[in-house]
Amino acid sequence: MVTVRPSLAEIWGWLDQIPDPEIPAISLVDLGIVRDIAWQGDTLTVTVTPTYSGCPATSVINLDIAAALRVRGIENLTLKRQLSPAWTTDWISPAGRAKLEAYGIAPPEPAGGPKRCPRCGATRLKRISQFGSTPCKAQWQCRDCHEPFDYFKCI
Repeated sequence: MVTVRPSLAEIWGWLDQIPDPEIPAISLVDLGIVRDIAWQGDTLTVTVTPTYSGCPATSVINLDIAAALRVRGIENLTLKRQLSPAWTTDWISPAGRAKLEAYGIAPPEPAGGPKRCPRCGATRLKRISQFGSTPCKAQWQCRDCHEPFDYFKCI
């Protein structure tokens, strides 16, 4: 049991270390799905908005959050699922977008497709499939390096 309550900034830092189970290069905080944390008495409430209501990783995400906080001594914990407002790719942090690209996934672009290849930086691209390795991604290919890559669709 925690004797000195950790600050919210410290807890945000802990949560920022938890990788997304489907895209481990980006944290849950960078992905923007951890919406809020707050102490309510001696209970910590963590509000999570899944990327979409049927996201299969939601239960794993909640388990990872609970495990990360409990190992640091937080026993009184409530995980609150918030569906409204719905998550949007606008919530991905700038650092998260850079991490996606470094990992080989083109970050979401409001214009409807990637601007450049995350592997070589070229701009001559073609969509292979509207569907990628997860429902939130599409499959694209670079016409210069010929490598396929995932594009994180705007939601």
